[in-house]
Amino acid sequence: MSDDETPREDQQPQGDRHQGDDKRQDDKKRDADGRDKDGDEEKKPSPLANPRVRIGLIIAAVVVVAALIAWGVYYWTTGQYEQETNDAYLQADMVTVAPKVGGYVEQVLVEDNQLVEPGQPLVKIDERETRARHDQAVAQVAQGKAAIVEYQAQIRRQEAEIVRAQAQLAGARSTALYAQRQVDRYTPLAASGAQTAEQLDQMRQTRDQARAEAVADEAQVESARRQIDVLDAQIQSAQAQVEQAQAQVDQADVDLRSTLVRSSIRGRVGDRTVRVGQYVQTGTRLMSIVPLEGVYLVANYKETQIGLMRIGQPATFTVDAVSGGEFHGTVDSFAPGTGAQFALLPPQNATGNFTKIVQRVPVRIRIEAGPEARKVLVPGLSVIVTVDTIGAKEEQRRIKEEAKRTEERRQREHDDAVQRNREAEKTNQPQNGAGK
Repeated sequence: MSDDETPREDQQPQGDRHQGDDKRQDDKKRDADGRDKDGDEEKKPSPLANPRVRIGLIIAAVVVVAALIAWGVYYWTTGQYEQETNDAYLQADMVTVAPKVGGYVEQVLVEDNQLVEPGQPLVKIDERETRARHDQAVAQVAQGKAAIVEYQAQIRRQEAEIVRAQAQLAGARSTALYAQRQVDRYTPLAASGAQTAEQLDQMRQTRDQARAEAVADEAQVESARRQIDVLDAQIQSAQAQVEQAQAQVDQADVDLRSTLVRSSIRGRVGDRTVRVGQYVQTGTRLMSIVPLEGVYLVANYKETQIGLMRIGQPATFTVDAVSGGEFHGTVDSFAPGTGAQFALLPPQNATGNFTKIVQRVPVRIRIEAGPEARKVLVPGLSVIVTVDTIGAKEEQRRIKEEAKRTEERRQREHDDAVQRNREAEKTNQPQNGAGK
């Protein structure tokens, strides 16, 4: 190694020592800064030491406790008597429009969702075939009436014939009587020889002929009378035919009027399936009329919720379609059975394993709403309904008291029975000892 290189080597460690000193000074400085920060943190006061924070926390705690107390008071006094369910829907007694007569649809006079009034025409059916039946029935009525008139004229002719026959009968009887008198007068004369036997025989022949004519005239009178009876029967038959034809006319009139299908209620047209040119039969469903003023609510309450429900209790409900709107109603009636009882296949729990399922009872609620509200309250909407049963609280108390009295009575009867058994046992013990 040369002498020139020695100083460089000596200088290099000195630079390293300077760098090491700088690092140690930096570390000391950082340690001092850290201690200063820790001291500042230790000196920083707690948030709870601030009076405002403590007051805020106290107020918040008081509000929470007050809210819990208010909720408890509300539930104890009112909330427990409010029965709520979301298994509820709006319904209406929709009327299905169907024709009374069949035929081709000539006109459809209403549109979908149109408001209709009672008696307003809805559908016009081709009436030509029905009118032909009507005209035929009218002609049959006229024909029957003409037959009756003819039979009545024949009866009048027969009555005149009876009068003529009766006159002939009277003449024949008079002639027969005269001939009999002549025979009676000339018989003694013929016996004495004053008259010949030939004259007497001629008189007897005249008498017999007069008697025969009288009998014939009498038969003719009876025949004329019987002919009147026949004509009377024919008149009655014709009258029955006229009445039958008149009934057909009346039915044809009804059918003619029925070719114009009218609305029976006020409501809106829904589910219109009829089209012009379509052939419809009697009873074919054409459309439905929904009476918006007759919309009601059916809520399916659990069997555990209807214990205090009574007809006339107030109800409130909200409709999903009307945000923020609350409507009112009144309990109208209860279904005579649970929904399962009226199902197509009612459950049979007599066989197999049994799993108890809470049943639901349909409750009908009458809606109290104005015209504007009823425009949006349409059948099928989902609702959330609450029934206030607090009015039956006193009744519930009486039911509980009655049940308590019944239980006490049964307990007394049980105690009396036990006491009588004990007394009977005590009475039997001395007797058994004496017997031994």
